[in-house]
Amino acid sequence: MEFELKTEYIELHKLIKFLDLVDSGADAKMIVGEGNVVRNGEVETRKRAKIVKGDVLEIGEVKITVI
Repeated sequence: MEFELKTEYIELHKLIKFLDLVDSGADAKMIVGEGNVVRNGEVETRKRAKIVKGDVLEIGEVKITVI
């Protein structure tokens, strides 16, 4: 899946919620906090991590390329 970023960055938990991968923002924060997000090959646990163009995220079986 590709996500076209139209701003400088988006916070990780907001991106997860925007893509409807979870039911609520609280769920998005929980997924990140539990270490279930891989960003560019490394586990990302910062809920407000700034996701920028070129980042590749893996959340479970979902792979997201930010363009």
